[in-house]
Order: sequence, then C-alpha cells, then structure tokens
Amino acid sequence: MSSPDPADPVLERAASAIASARGNAAERPLIKTFFDETTFTASHVVHDRTTGKAAIVDSVLDFDPAAGRTSHASAQKIADHVRAEGLSVDWLIETHAHADHLSAAPWLQQQLGGKLMIGRQIVTVQRVFGEIFNENSAFKRDGSQFDRLVDDGDTFKLGNMDVIVMHVPGHTPADMAYVVGDAVFVGDTLFMPDYGTARADFPGGDAHQLYRSIRRLLALPAETRLFLCHDYKAPERANFLWETTVNAQRSGNVHVHDGVSEEAFVAMRVARDATLDMPRLILPSVQVNMRGGQLPPPESNGIRYLKLPLDIL
Repeated sequence: MSSPDPADPVLERAASAIASARGNAAERPLIKTFFDETTFTASHVVHDRTTGKAAIVDSVLDFDPAAGRTSHASAQKIADHVRAEGLSVDWLIETHAHADHLSAAPWLQQQLGGKLMIGRQIVTVQRVFGEIFNENSAFKRDGSQFDRLVDDGDTFKLGNMDVIVMHVPGHTPADMAYVVGDAVFVGDTLFMPDYGTARADFPGGDAHQLYRSIRRLLALPAETRLFLCHDYKAPERANFLWETTVNAQRSGNVHVHDGVSEEAFVAMRVARDATLDMPRLILPSVQVNMRGGQLPPPESNGIRYLKLPLDIL
C-alpha cells in the first residue's frame, strides 16, 4: 500500500489521525446507520463515545413525488435513536447537495439542535442550479442557508475528537469527505467495491477530478473504515451494505481498483454515464438541498411549489 503524499498535508494529517485512532479506542467513534431503501440512502449518526456529542450525516426527508407530499418517518427514526442514546447533536453534515433525496436536516435541527454544515463549493452548485431553476435574487447564492461552510483541510470538534475535512470533487464540485477517528464519510464518491463509483455527468461534475479524489481517499491507511451514502446492491449480492475499507476498495472496486489508470477510468465513466437515466428525484432534490434542505418559500396563495425545468438535464 502506498503512503500518503507528503506534498498533501491534509492527506498526511488525516492518515496520522486515523492511525492514532486505530490504536486508541477512545478516539474511535460509534456509528449507527439508517438505510432508506426508497432512495437507497445510508444516513449515519456518529458520536464521540466519551462525551455523547453527535453528528448526523446525510439525512433523508421522505418525499412522495406523485402527491408532492413530504413526511418525516425516516428522520424520526434518527431522532428517536439520538434521544434513546442520550446523545447531543452538534452537527448536521451534508457531504454534498444530493440529487437523489431531499435532506431532512432542517427538521432534525428543529428537533435536536446542531449546526448545518456543507462544503464551501455549494456556492458553485447554487450558482449553476440557480440559473437552471431561474431563481430570482431572493435565492442567495453565497451558502448563507448553511451555518458553516468548510474547505479542504478544515477541522472542527465532535466532542473530544477532531474531524478533518477533505475536498473530494468530481461527482459534484462540492463533495466533501469527513474523517472522524478511524472512519471516513465519503458521500457519493465511492460505492461498495462490487458496485463501483459515482457518476460524474451532473452539471459541474468531472470524471478526471473524481478519479483523483478517489485515489486521494485510497491513499489513507488500509484499515480505514469508509462509510458510504448509497448502496444500490450489485445483482449478485443479497444485502444492502454501506461500510467498507480502503483496502477492500483498492483491491476490489470494479471501476477503480489499483492498476486502473486515470485515462481508463475516465473512458469507462463517460461511457457508463451516457447510459444512465437522471435520478428520479434530481429536480426536487437539488431545489431543496441547495437551500440547505429548506423548501422553496410559499407563493402568494401560501403554497410552496417545486419547478420542473424542461429539456435541460
């Protein structure tokens, strides 16, 4: 296995923190995952075992697109767990502006407290999709819908643990991975080894960037636990899974295992993406998630509306 690039101080610092956590149980977080089979989304509650301070990563707001109805059954399970375990939520983390589910972060924030966090490049997503949805000036494109915007190399506290942020663009410009002890929450960048990698054909996506982001993550220590945002379950596999390791990805990822060149990966990714349909919920999801999970403001009749721009995506 290769060592972290000494020219990449963020990667080197993350690798050091992971190695330290492997040798000290107090530095290893406890993680509970909630899987929403409707959107194939894994939401994680991660907490510091010594203080009970918690973060919620990539929550799901239930949404019925046929009826235009939102509900909170999935988020309620998370809230019930937090309360049952006596945890205190400090952070509601989005790994990126999701295109396949609506975020429940505002509802969970109202229920449990905590501050909402996303990568600073959300402003790029807001700018691009603000134009696609023809949003007026009332829609701020400065990330102010979130409590904290983070950059590559930023750190913040989760109880006694330092969380290290890594910018991993490619799927979208704003994708971030969060290193918590010996665990990394990688969002959509990687799937289970038998399913591969994220698509890179959304506005602002880039297959070259995605490859480099993945190789950066896979330079972390071999035993590093990777927690995913989605599992679409490879055909030969019986169960949904959302936890893997750097070593398993390097040895077995069907798209980007060791030995796959950037040129080969990009050719595969571009060809594969051309065959994929847009996610079923991309238009409602991005409209909501670029607002930090808030629904669009009500119109003069008091009703909120989601737009469906035609022939754009």
